[in-house]
Amino acid sequence: MGILSALRLVKSEPDILQNQYAPAVMNSVYGLGNLSDYGLGYDSAGIDLNSAMQVPTVSKCRQLICGTIASIPLELINKKTGERLGLPVWCEQPDIRQPRSVTISYTVQSLLFYQIAYWEVTQTYSDDGRPARFAWVQNDRVQPKLNSKGTEVESYSVDNTVRPMSGVGSLITFQSLQPSVLATGGRTIRAALDLEKAAAIAAQTPIASGYIKNAGADLPEAQVQGILAAWKAARSSRGTAFLTSTLSYETASFSPKDMMYGEAKSDLSTEICRLMNVPAYMASSDQNKSQTYQNILEARKDFYAYSLAPYVCAIEDRLSMNDITNSSNSVRFASDTTFLRADSVTRLATIEKMLALELITLDQAKAMEQLTPQGGTV
Repeated sequence: MGILSALRLVKSEPDILQNQYAPAVMNSVYGLGNLSDYGLGYDSAGIDLNSAMQVPTVSKCRQLICGTIASIPLELINKKTGERLGLPVWCEQPDIRQPRSVTISYTVQSLLFYQIAYWEVTQTYSDDGRPARFAWVQNDRVQPKLNSKGTEVESYSVDNTVRPMSGVGSLITFQSLQPSVLATGGRTIRAALDLEKAAAIAAQTPIASGYIKNAGADLPEAQVQGILAAWKAARSSRGTAFLTSTLSYETASFSPKDMMYGEAKSDLSTEICRLMNVPAYMASSDQNKSQTYQNILEARKDFYAYSLAPYVCAIEDRLSMNDITNSSNSVRFASDTTFLRADSVTRLATIEKMLALELITLDQAKAMEQLTPQGGTV
């Protein structure tokens, strides 16, 4: 064996796959800042994730996109035959500490709001070095080190600790196909948040904002503060007010109706739906939209194709790369058999035609409907 190894006729050690190269920096200058800072935060955009999630429409759109994709299971497909293969353990549960749906949901959230998502490799297979378990990593914990030109990632640090570029402790990166919401919609989301605050202040004020005018002698500061505090407390408990002959109340603001808070909130809600590529009626932002039963059946296809597909594609393609999955196979979301599954009448009509054309057997038809074939179990 020693001579054969020296002549390189046999391998002395098994092949161990290394992780793919760190992704190139794809973001370009856009307005005042970059579209993505690879997890460093979005101060230049004027809004952070916690503040953005306080806007109801942003929260609703996040739930629709992340929750729907997370509910779709993964499957392993042979590229040549299209056969569904047995799932590796990480496809069913990437992180041993939590369900698959939770990991996928927050991965999509990172892609949606930060344009990039990170998984840390926590376990590897001994035979080929491919990852066996992962853990989702929050974006603000990751610090990438770029080259002198800012075009390539040289290394990653998590919580200020440099991580290896392969093996246990390394990071798997997912790149979004489109710019992040926080970078492109910072001003819109900030405007919606400011409007929510303004409406809350108006709701807390029993009467129109204004000032108390004193026509008599000037009052000391302590007495002025006492009058204002008493006025506020009295307005919270009764609608009738009393002032002396030297004091008068002057309104200095418009009413919430005059400010058109409702119309402005509706307009901004629709704008946020456009920003996050979610149909307005799904976020209850389009009050005049009517839906029929037939429209609802088709709506899922449109929602999947135009809203979910970019994030689904980003995750599928990354998990199908050779450093994670054998190049002869691919990882896919089983959307056709779950989220996009046709109704029973349509499915049975299709199966009937396939049986008539002898494209499938009776056992295969039963398996398609998750029924036990005559020859045994599914």
